[in-house]
Amino acid sequence: MRRIPALVMAGGRGQRLGLPLEKPLLPFHGKALIEWVVDALRNAERIAEIYIVTTKNTVKTEQKCLKQSLKVIRTNGEGYHLDLKQAIFNAGLKGPVLIVPSDLPALTGKFIDKVVAAYERDGKDALAVFVPLERRRELNLSSDSTDTHQGIEYAVSGVNIINASKILQDKLETSAIITDELEAALNINTLKDLEVATALMTKKNTLIL
Repeated sequence: MRRIPALVMAGGRGQRLGLPLEKPLLPFHGKALIEWVVDALRNAERIAEIYIVTTKNTVKTEQKCLKQSLKVIRTNGEGYHLDLKQAIFNAGLKGPVLIVPSDLPALTGKFIDKVVAAYERDGKDALAVFVPLERRRELNLSSDSTDTHQGIEYAVSGVNIINASKILQDKLETSAIITDELEAALNINTLKDLEVATALMTKKNTLIL
């Protein structure tokens, strides 16, 4: 069973939250947001090493991750796509790489393994995980970050797999997972998103118990 590396993108300012605290460090059900993501990656059977991608905007996040013996890649903070390319080059990654945001607290190892399996099954250079816009609205979550797949606009989950060897190509053949699962739908961009996510996860945990 092939295992692949993962990059956790944790360098954004999180300006829409309007808080002094770095977004990856926001407390959520007893842990920082980024810790939920890292724990999910550690619980996944299909993930090898984990890299945290930071910038000058997330120095405290970087320090926390280093204290936890996580591998950290500091990038120039010139935008998501440039930072992603820089991280891939700096880590010397080749072949498929999982990319996840640091603000997806409902993410699980089981969901990650399902994404990796879908990438291998589809055989494309890249895979993106999208959430229907109506699902985000149904959950009362913001839908500012969107992309189009096969002519339909979706909310972006931030979960992707890309063939790192082809990162410099302008266009990659891409497959997609369209899902309304909380694991992908519950990314946090605003204070309202944080409130909604906190309530949803409280309800989910209560149901599990």
